[in-house]
Amino acid sequence: MRIMAIDYGDAHTGIAISDQTGLLAGYTTTIHSRKQEVVTEEIGKLVEAYGVTELVLGYPKNMDGTLGPRAEKAAAFAQVLEAAFHLPVTLWDERRTTIDAHNILASAGKNAKKRKQTVDAVAAALILDGIFWRCPCYGKYLDRNFFASYCPRCGEELDYDQDLRGFL
Repeated sequence: MRIMAIDYGDAHTGIAISDQTGLLAGYTTTIHSRKQEVVTEEIGKLVEAYGVTELVLGYPKNMDGTLGPRAEKAAAFAQVLEAAFHLPVTLWDERRTTIDAHNILASAGKNAKKRKQTVDAVAAALILDGIFWRCPCYGKYLDRNFFASYCPRCGEELDYDQDLRGFL
């Protein structure tokens, strides 16, 4: 299971793709294009290359929770993605992700010019992080060693004697 988080923008679209377990961000990049067709095509290449099974699109609500033109644009793009890739698309409230991404990069010593190159990918990684933590059992999973007793996404109890029989 690989999840792709998308921070869709007018000129730059940040992408973060999870590792195979769906637990960690494993790859980030930025698509530099103003054309929706180009962005969709590049996302398609990444979906195929990484075997992505779920898409999460940043949903830029206003700070008061209302929906504005950017949220409407994201919702329309979600429909494009669903039609193009036949994958589930989750709209994720991305308020403050770009601000937080700028702060993370600034605290790492990146100047404004260098931040501009990567801020969208970092924002996508923050969206992906939010998706990881949506599952109430995710924290329990992280507190255990690799072979946890609960699914990191849905909380289902796992029987490793049964589930890993083919791998041992």
